[in-house]
Amino acid sequence: MGLEEYKKMRELAKSPEPEGTVKKGDGNIFVVQEHNATHLHFDLRLEIGGVLKSWAVPKEPPQEVGVKRLAIQTEDHPVEYAGFEGTIPEGMYGAGSVRIWDRGEFVPEKIDGKEMLFELRGSRLSGRYALIKTKFKRKDSWLFFKRK
Repeated sequence: MGLEEYKKMRELAKSPEPEGTVKKGDGNIFVVQEHNATHLHFDLRLEIGGVLKSWAVPKEPPQEVGVKRLAIQTEDHPVEYAGFEGTIPEGMYGAGSVRIWDRGEFVPEKIDGKEMLFELRGSRLSGRYALIKTKFKRKDSWLFFKRK
């Protein structure tokens, strides 16, 4: 996706969100941000291809095997967003408070358009996880769960 959609959706001169650029990095970080916008949800972000691939998770991310969560893929975010906490002003896209819920190392095992298998090494999310593309409700729907 790149960052075109991210930049198009925001007025970065008026928002505290980072503008960022696509970076050639090791692709080894993840962050989960608690986002209290129109509805409280959690944003899962995985560093892949120089950006943070992103999913909105309506409920608290799974910390135990057997718990599955819907995850709606959203626009890519700049890697700098992994450190972002603050308040997006009212009237802006995503208006509301953002705080880091968990962060750590992301270790990819298999990444393709339909299945992502990886390990997360954070303080709350630790272990082997999966994102599996589904046809539930819309084309950007995935299931997010902790694997055995």
